[in-house]
Amino acid sequence: GAMVRESQNAESKLDFIHKLAVAQKECDETHYWLELLHVSKYITDEEFVSYSEPALSLLKLIKRIIVSTKQNLAKSTSK
Repeated sequence: GAMVRESQNAESKLDFIHKLAVAQKECDETHYWLELLHVSKYITDEEFVSYSEPALSLLKLIKRIIVSTKQNLAKSTSK
């Protein structure tokens, strides 16, 4: 969340992409830890689903923002 917030104050489109890429990595790492908690039975199936689904949705959203920003950047530099 902190990196997404930081991306809102990026100095350039490339800086924005970079900050969101870091946020993407952090989100993926968080999901990894959730998987470990689940397989170790530290959290229940219900808890895993309730945490995992929003985390995966957020991960997909960040990826889409990165891809669309890269596409828009490529379009604007090819003109």
